[in-house]
Amino acid sequence: MKQPSGLTQIIVATAIAGVAGYVILWLVPARIGGEDYKVFAVFWAAMYLVVGALSGIQQEVTRAARPVALPAEGAPAPRVGSARVFGLLSAGAVLALVVVSAPLWVMRVFPEEGWAMVAPLAVGTASYVLVATLSGSLYGVQAWRAVAGLIAVDALLRLVSVGVTSLVTDNLVALAWAAALPFIVTLGVLWPGIRQVIVGKSQLDVRYGRLTWNVSRTLLASASSAALVSGYPLLLSLTAPEAPPALLASLFLTITLTRAPLIVVTMSLQGYLIVRFRDEARFRATFLSIMAALAASGVVLAVLGWLLGPAVFALLFPGEPVLDGGFFAVLVGSSVLVAALCVSAPAVLSRGRHMSYSLGWFAAAVVTVLALLLPLDLLTRTALSLVAGPAAGLLVNMVTLLTMSRRARMAAR
Repeated sequence: MKQPSGLTQIIVATAIAGVAGYVILWLVPARIGGEDYKVFAVFWAAMYLVVGALSGIQQEVTRAARPVALPAEGAPAPRVGSARVFGLLSAGAVLALVVVSAPLWVMRVFPEEGWAMVAPLAVGTASYVLVATLSGSLYGVQAWRAVAGLIAVDALLRLVSVGVTSLVTDNLVALAWAAALPFIVTLGVLWPGIRQVIVGKSQLDVRYGRLTWNVSRTLLASASSAALVSGYPLLLSLTAPEAPPALLASLFLTITLTRAPLIVVTMSLQGYLIVRFRDEARFRATFLSIMAALAASGVVLAVLGWLLGPAVFALLFPGEPVLDGGFFAVLVGSSVLVAALCVSAPAVLSRGRHMSYSLGWFAAAVVTVLALLLPLDLLTRTALSLVAGPAAGLLVNMVTLLTMSRRARMAAR
């Protein structure tokens, strides 16, 4: 029986993760109420802001990881570099950095729960580093089934963990731990099966020093992308301290509900796209076909958001403030821009343009924050930030790719 393609396996796993995320999105506010959900949503956003910032580790390990080349007969075995040491040291550094830096931000980010939120944040983000390192190695050797397993099992364990916890308690710190622990638990559950796929079968094509330098150059990009996507509720909360908690909770829910379908898929495919663009002979045709598919699906989803968004939201979250259909359509449209950014960014990175890659995401994050600081009403500046930010980043990436294409054509003459 023919095995599903790597893309199919990852999309299926991402769909499972997306459904699990939606169930969490519905279950937690239903159990603890909108105002307490605002606190949980800020922790979730803070954790995934750091996780997203560290996703550069996965992307660079993906670029550097290759299957171990068999030596020629009679030749000495090549010295194989492993990402394991890099991952362990990086995880320790992240754990220490979150704890040491906490006095600078803890009461601003978590005014309700304070220091009790620091431990789950530190453990969760440090554990993610190990997941990112393993995932990048698996992407690099195209072990698609194992990658899909990581994506799906992590999401399902988090659904079970948060779901069960929310059923027995409304304690926000307990819910934070329930959201953080699945990273390390996923490794423990899957490692016995993954071990034979990766141990001794992956090597890095750069030394640790070069890998560290490459990761450091992509941290700006990954931090910016995290601020734009998973960390956005935290940015919104920090820039709108006067907003009623119920309205903020409704905004968080609406933004997540409408933007997730496209963004979750394209964010999960970052490693796959890097490998695909890196090894693709028909790079331009592949890139343009993906962008066209995104644009077409975005139009359909925006219309559905306009027509059905308010009714679906009211059904899922009875009693919470409901925004109008036009706002839903704008949010869906902004998700198309973010998804396009998530495709163009790995295209730029696959060409070895680290600085341009970082600049695209950084431009998107800066414009997003600047829009949130404008003296406009909350809904207007929210909608403007969600559209203008990714549009700015996409413009940077497209200019980079067009410039590279023009230079390649001139060199070929």
